[in-house]
Amino acid sequence: MPVVFDLELCDGCGKCGRICPGDVIYMHRAEKTAGPNGSGEVVRINPQRLDVGTHLDKKSPYLPRPEECWHCGSCRQDCPRKAIRIVFSPDMLCM
Repeated sequence: MPVVFDLELCDGCGKCGRICPGDVIYMHRAEKTAGPNGSGEVVRINPQRLDVGTHLDKKSPYLPRPEECWHCGSCRQDCPRKAIRIVFSPDMLCM
């Protein structure tokens, strides 16, 4: 995955989503829903937002289609909390 969000550092400001020139970063709030057969609450999250824990009260960035990321670094550069890393695969690094 090209962009990795550190949800511990992220404050949910949404600047990464606004600055992304490819418009591929979205903000997501986890949703609590009733479990099957009334078995309590289930947290429904996007697969790219796996580390939920205490992040239910704020929106977090996620990348629904990582293959569409341009790897430009705009999100990382403009993140005020330095909560974004760009991960390049070996084939992108010409290795």
